Amino acid sequence: MNIALLVTAAPHQENAWQALQFCRAALAAGHAVPRVFFYGDGASHGNELLLPPQDEAHVTRDWAALAAEHSIELVVCIAAALKRGVMDADTARREEKAVANLAPGFSISGLGQLAEAMIEADRLVSFPA
Repeated sequence: MNIALLVTAAPHQENAWQALQFCRAALAAGHAVPRVFFYGDGASHGNELLLPPQDEAHVTRDWAALAAEHSIELVVCIAAALKRGVMDADTARREEKAVANLAPGFSISGLGQLAEAMIEADRLVSFPA
């Protein structure tokens, strides 16, 4: 089965961790998860500058590692990302910002990527805030 994930929970919320665990379980069961789309507060997953306490999971790094291992696209909604101060190098340069802070393994794109994932998927699983 081809599964698309939509994560709107912020990285510090329980549903963010559950989304990651669901993705791992789906992959272990032989399902395909070609793309995870981060929207709303979920766009904060793409912020490389997040630094959770040492006794908490670092879901941004965990997503990046899982994506690298299984060739999963981690797509952050551009509008939600910019609203939360998350930007890639091109945007930082264009907007004359001092740094880009998009985490490795993540890309920024529009809602068209979510629509495409929904069309191609057998199921869309959402993890809200």
